[in-house]
Amino acid sequence: MTESIYIPAIAGDGSLYPIEKMQAHLDGQLHLAVSVFVFDGDLLLIQKRATTKYHCAGLWANTCCTHPHWAESVEDCAERRLTEELGFTVPLTRHQTVEYAADVGQGLKEHERVTLFSAHVDKRTLRIEPAEAEVEDVRWIAPVELLQEVRERPQDFTPWFRIYLQRFPGLSFLEAA
Repeated sequence: MTESIYIPAIAGDGSLYPIEKMQAHLDGQLHLAVSVFVFDGDLLLIQKRATTKYHCAGLWANTCCTHPHWAESVEDCAERRLTEELGFTVPLTRHQTVEYAADVGQGLKEHERVTLFSAHVDKRTLRIEPAEAEVEDVRWIAPVELLQEVRERPQDFTPWFRIYLQRFPGLSFLEAA
């Protein structure tokens, strides 16, 4: 049996309340999330989600993303998830917050208010240790190549990653830091 995880959902008045993560996705309830983008120069570290993930399994996504646990800050959440999924910690820069909604399959819907984070590293010295249950593969890619791949094979990428790339061609959200 899987442990219930409660995440911060957003009420109509803007206040937060705890909701079970799976229920938020079944209902398409607006909730908080984080997305992390790790760069070496202009190369972005992307991950292929493990085939055992409950949605968007086997699809390419940004470096990592998740939901804060109830009462966890978005900063702590981003740091936690980077370590859990990829086995490293680096200083993160907080950027803007965006909202999106997307069908992610199996009757699940994402409706997220996402805080974007970035980091800049030297990939030659970065030790990446992907968690097998979370990440099938990782690779570094230039934004121009990434956009071309998404145009040619959108089905290989998660809905939220495609939305970010559509809203921020060249990952221009970094300019709004």
